[in-house]
Amino acid sequence: MRGEKSLGRKTPRSAIVLTYGLIGLFLHAQTRAPRDFVEGRKRLRSSTCPKDGIVSEAFDVITMGRCGVDFYPTEHGSLVQVKHFDKFLGGSPTNVAVAAARLGRRSALISRTGPDPFGAYVHEALRSFGVDDRYVTDVAGFQTPVTFCETFPPDHFPIYFYREPKAPDLEIYPEDLDVDAIKATRLFWASLGGLSKEPSRSATLSALRSRERHHPTVLDLDYRPSFWNSPYEAHACAIEALEFATIAVGNLSEVEVAVGNAGPDEAADRLLEFGCQVAVVKLGPKGVLAKTSSERIEVAPIDVEVVNGLGAGDAFGGALCHGVLADWTLAETLRFASAAGAIVASRLSCSEAMPTNEEVRKLLEGERP
Repeated sequence: MRGEKSLGRKTPRSAIVLTYGLIGLFLHAQTRAPRDFVEGRKRLRSSTCPKDGIVSEAFDVITMGRCGVDFYPTEHGSLVQVKHFDKFLGGSPTNVAVAAARLGRRSALISRTGPDPFGAYVHEALRSFGVDDRYVTDVAGFQTPVTFCETFPPDHFPIYFYREPKAPDLEIYPEDLDVDAIKATRLFWASLGGLSKEPSRSATLSALRSRERHHPTVLDLDYRPSFWNSPYEAHACAIEALEFATIAVGNLSEVEVAVGNAGPDEAADRLLEFGCQVAVVKLGPKGVLAKTSSERIEVAPIDVEVVNGLGAGDAFGGALCHGVLADWTLAETLRFASAAGAIVASRLSCSEAMPTNEEVRKLLEGERP
């Protein structure tokens, strides 16, 4: 990355303070099917992969982590009162892959689903967005997770995860990874959530390690309290993963889980001390701060009428990938990413709301979304 640096805004995503891993929607007796019991356990390549298993052309972006189905109410207010919902593809790393694809990048996702209709929907949706799904496979005995949210604009969007007793996207094993593809991709994106349970923890670390800190390798410090036994556990895993990342991204509270309580500047500095080339700290309504060893840049947020703040950070992430790969200056990249996040905040969905290059450019030129 040449030139300056900066950061966008995690638009009202800072409002996602309430995260619940509620047991309820799916009653499921077993936490994990024993490996030697699961019939026909699949390698993380679907039938869309070439027969020789070789990727003929490196991907621009590969993301790894959770996927599922989001149900968002069509009206504002509590889930107690709302009656109607729209269904969308969901999961932060999934949305980042979609966002990058919408901006013209060749993207793929590493994840797992249940062998159920929602899992089939995930594949269909990924393909419709132009995201390669060859590394998304199903897991016998598991069900594709779903997520619900409430919308109280402009800055309160509680989200409820139904991933218990265990989500299939945490059943990724190190030996199942296409390490050659991970090494070859121009940008690799991993999420802290993928470290919350084994075997996904070992698989995510293995994927990051295989990159040998080749730039750009991104760690999204996407901390969801309900995924973890304690903040300390998440902290320990973040510290281990940061050893392999060249870019670290998160809002201030997420970064503090990783590096301890600090102000934005000190938090960014601590990320750089772990060897990251770029530290991005999203500051919600105050915009975004980014630092390298030689630069410090702040970018103000772009004001929009907020409909749903969820997904703005994922749009920011996909646009960040796009700018890094285009070799824009950091300031250019983060202004573009901030605009992409603002556009998604002005829409209901996450994945389907991801903007095109033209839409982002129009907002940057002053045209309202």
